[in-house]
This record gives sequence, structure tokens and C-alpha cells, in this order.
Amino acid sequence: MRSHAPSGRVAGLPGAPAGERVYRPRHPERMPLYRLIERGFEGYRRVYAERFEPEAGPWREPVERAVHAFLDCGRLQGGFARIRCPSCGGEHLLAFSCRTRNLCPSCQAKRSTLFGAWLAEHVLLDVAHRHVVATIPKRLRGLLERDRALHGLMARVAWEVLERALVEATVEPRGHAGGVIALQTFGSYGANFHPHLHGIVTEGVITPDGLFHPAVWPDEGLLAERFRRRFLLSLERAGRLRRETRERFLAWRHAGFSLRATQRVPAGATEQAERLARYATRVVVASERIESVGAGRVRITTPPDPVTQETVVELDEIELVHRLCQHIPPPRMHMTRHYGAYANRLRRSIRRARAALTEIGLAPPVEEVSPPAEGVSQGVSPRSATLPGEPLADAAEALRRRSWARLLRKVFEVDPLLCPRCGETMVVVAVITDWVIVDRIARHVRERELASVHEEASARDPPGSASGPKT
Repeated sequence: MRSHAPSGRVAGLPGAPAGERVYRPRHPERMPLYRLIERGFEGYRRVYAERFEPEAGPWREPVERAVHAFLDCGRLQGGFARIRCPSCGGEHLLAFSCRTRNLCPSCQAKRSTLFGAWLAEHVLLDVAHRHVVATIPKRLRGLLERDRALHGLMARVAWEVLERALVEATVEPRGHAGGVIALQTFGSYGANFHPHLHGIVTEGVITPDGLFHPAVWPDEGLLAERFRRRFLLSLERAGRLRRETRERFLAWRHAGFSLRATQRVPAGATEQAERLARYATRVVVASERIESVGAGRVRITTPPDPVTQETVVELDEIELVHRLCQHIPPPRMHMTRHYGAYANRLRRSIRRARAALTEIGLAPPVEEVSPPAEGVSQGVSPRSATLPGEPLADAAEALRRRSWARLLRKVFEVDPLLCPRCGETMVVVAVITDWVIVDRIARHVRERELASVHEEASARDPPGSASGPKT
């Protein structure tokens, strides 16, 4: 079930303490990306089998569901929560968000921000890290486009290569490196399909007793060669690559594989780590970068192409819709993965060991907080909303909700449930999902808005009668 992710414009708060701000409802239907999907998706669906299936594979049913959810995102027609202020009695409606991944810029941006904050504050240890990027040659990208599970195989192989190299560098066979790897399917040039990995990896290993052993970062040429051989062998064993094809790839002089550490994150650089996490899970393409140029064509502003230095990509609308839909991941496919010392199996035991070391001053204390799931609600949820007088399940649940509210304030810079009249915190009094009631209330809201606009226009001075002394 979808949930509401409060978003919109920041505005001043009349009657509230100075400096307070609240959010006004956003209008996704006015954004270029929304209009593009709305007018182009049905045509794209009709021509998919003939135009795109030979290269991209069969039609994926989750795409249609995600697009329909996106077209309802932030609009009352898709359902909403009724919010009331217990102090002044003021009410308003908050539309649900679609929670789609890699399609809705608003939902993905919120997910990225929340993930970055949680990762930096509650997962990464206070040790040095490296930002690692893993890529594969273009000849293999189509294989991952048709079989998305191979992207996860790519992440596992890259991690095994990295951890083995770090263990060898530290000569600590009992040690585990810690890593968080994000699977990213798009490049920077017009939402092109470019499966690669972004990882935040410890610059060393952590032993079961909680001690961190730093390492000299392994040679990138060695890492790339190990990655190439291991991934090609894994594809062959999975039945996705013939042996002669694997040998042909191994014979290439310019392999096209890389496993590079592009940036070092010093111990304690929480903000830098958070920015990297947000970058690794960013939106496919910002809506403001899309511009319609007429005749069914669109223009996308991009970073300078490293070869041509071009900063604009022009496509027909159907092609761009296809590119955007190709980045919608399969249901239940995790796009961020935790390995080694950051995996659930080891993270808690290592944190307990480091907490024990804190008593003798060898390691900093680490707070244990449950992670937000990738599909978790980013605001008011129809399933988890607490009605007035309803007690929370237990103290752990209360702590989780307080933590989540704090992260939401980090995203929006203000409390998203702040009353616009008096500044008090509002509560959910009802969740409306029945389409008959939703349609009736949505029509009433539209009629009221039209009447308000009409009254405002009638109250204005007629043209040519501006106030002021007449000459």
C-alpha cells in the first residue's frame, strides 16, 4: 500500500513563531517529466514489442504498475490521509506518494536522503573508507538489461574481490572489510542504460574483537583483472556466457572492466560519507533537465560528454520513456547491499565488541538502530498511521518513529506535519483509500479551488483601474 511523503514548496507560517516554515502541496502534474510519461507511456506500450523487445527483452509487468502509481503520486486521486491539528482544529488532506524506485524524482530523492543519513549515522564505523566504482564493458550491458539478477551477481563478485584483496593487504585472515554497494543502472548522459556499482568500503578490515586494521589500498590494475576473470567465470557457470565467448573477452587488450577507488573518506567525515551515499542512490534524471522541443522530441541537459564535450542529448519522447522505464527495478530486488562487517550477520557482533573496547578507550561508542527498508513509508502510511488515542506497540516502536521523524525533518528542513495555522504538530485522523470516497472528495476540493480562484479574480480591480491618484 502506498504512503504519503509530504513534499512541496516551503512557505512561511502565519501565526507561528518567527522562522517556522511549512510545506504547501506540490503539483507533480505540472512537471515536465510527469507530462512526458502521461502523454507518452501508452504509445510506448503499443510499440514496445516491435521497437524495443529485440534488444531489451520481454515486457516487464512491474513497469506498468510503477508508471500508474507514479501518475497518482502526490495527487488526491490516488488516496490521501486526513490530518487534523489537536490545538486549533485545522485540517487538510495529504496525498499519498507512489514509493516507486528510480522513476519518481520526488520519492527517489527522499529515499536517497534518508538512506544517506541513516547510513552515515548508524552503519558506517568511524574509520577511513573508499568510494569504489565498478564498471563492465558495453558488450555485457545488454545481458544485464535482459536479466536483472546478473546485476546482483556483479555486486557479489566485486565485493569478494575487494574483501580478499584487503584481507591479503592486512594479513588478517580473521578480518572482514565492511562495504555498502549500490546497484546503479543509469549513466549521466540522457538516462542511458549503464549498469555499474558504487560502493563505500572500509580502508582495511575489522576483526571479531572489534579492532580496525588499516590497509594500503590494493593496486587498481590487479583489482580490475581479478574482477574481470571472476565475473566472466561466474557468468559462464550461470549459463549466461559460453566458454569461447569468455575466452574472447579475456583476450581483449582493453578489457573494459574497472574497479577503481575514486575518493577517500577520512575517519569521522560523516557529511562526506552521507553525500556519497546520496550520490550512489540519486534520481535517474532531474525533471528540470528535461525540455520539450516540439514535434515529439525532448532535450536533456547533461554533464559534458568526455569524448564530444556535448552537454545536450536530444531524443524522441518514446525513446526517453523507454530509457526511464528500463531503470525501474524488479519487485523485491535490493538496490543497496551490505557486505562483510556491515552485513546484518556481523554488524551487531562487531558493534558489541567495539562497545566493549570503549570501556578501555580503544574504540568510540556505536549506536544500534534498525535500518529503514528500501520500500519503507516516507511519511504517513495507511498501514502504520497512529490514530488519536492509539498507543504505540512498545518503547522500541516509539524510538523508531521518533528517529524516523527526525530523518524526515532532515529531508524537508521542517516538520512535515506542522500546522500551517498555529504551528502545532498535526495527527492523522483518517486514511482514505476507497476510490468512491476519494473521487467525491477530490471533486469537492477541485470545485472549491476553482471557486476560490474565481472569487480572487472577481475581487481584483478591472484592467485600467489600478489604485492610486488618477491623472
